[in-house]
Amino acid sequence: MRLVFAGTPAVAVPSLRALASGPHEIVAVVTRDDAPLGRKRVLTPSPVAQAAEDLGLPIIKADRLDADVTARIAELEPELGVIVAYGGLVREPLLSTPAHGWINLHFSLLPRWRGAAPVQRALMAGDAVTGASVFQLVAALDAGDVFAEERYEVPVGATSATVLDDLAEIGAPLLARVVDGIADGSATATAQQGEPTLAPKLTLDDGALDLTRDAESLLHQIAGVTPEPGAHTTLDGARFKVLRAAPADAPPLPPGRVAASGKDVVVGTGTTPLRLDTVQPAGKGAMNASDWFRGLRTDEPELGA
Repeated sequence: MRLVFAGTPAVAVPSLRALASGPHEIVAVVTRDDAPLGRKRVLTPSPVAQAAEDLGLPIIKADRLDADVTARIAELEPELGVIVAYGGLVREPLLSTPAHGWINLHFSLLPRWRGAAPVQRALMAGDAVTGASVFQLVAALDAGDVFAEERYEVPVGATSATVLDDLAEIGAPLLARVVDGIADGSATATAQQGEPTLAPKLTLDDGALDLTRDAESLLHQIAGVTPEPGAHTTLDGARFKVLRAAPADAPPLPPGRVAASGKDVVVGTGTTPLRLDTVQPAGKGAMNASDWFRGLRTDEPELGA
């Protein structure tokens, strides 16, 4: 088939490479415009744009799939559209432009976690199992019939970044099999079953730690918001980032109180303490929590104060 592929971040690259190595022709790769990155704000192509260039594929750069982009895609006469984390909506008439419409690789087991941040929300909720789904794109948010899915057990200590990387690799061959099935007529899709949950894009507030909450839910929150937007609290009124934490075997502490426990640095929560592994005080780089604690002028710092 003639395919148009839409995607932007690194998690979409394994899918693009899988389809490019298959029997189908990718007539265009649609990705978002170059974005300023780094301290010098250098305009940089998206990971998908860089991969498409390496593969010698034609590229359409656009932040919105507007009438102009729709016309350019229509001229290519694609038979199927494939989207993986493009970062924009596919609306009519583009939705119906390919003969077989569009399919989407989504990083959850639908209908759980429909929306922009399925992995982050799954980890924040403490889901032990998530996965990847390939579904038919429809006008409603992530509501189309599902062609295939694969379950994934969340490893202990995983963050949204590591889970997304794993699901990108798991999802690529799953997506390629569905495309092959649509091409030969063997693919079938079934309606989503169960009560939907929503996964809106994270904001900075989603990373704010309330240390009066229980330790388990705080660990889930830290996992879900790492690396973006990042888990944070305050120290002496300034932002204090918690980059990595773990359960601690230590005596109870008041919520927010930081103390040494053997070789560890721990902080009190609403239940049991958490071990602080990597932190980032305001104005400094990431550092080992023990190094940070040794450099303090007080023996009883309070986070959240």
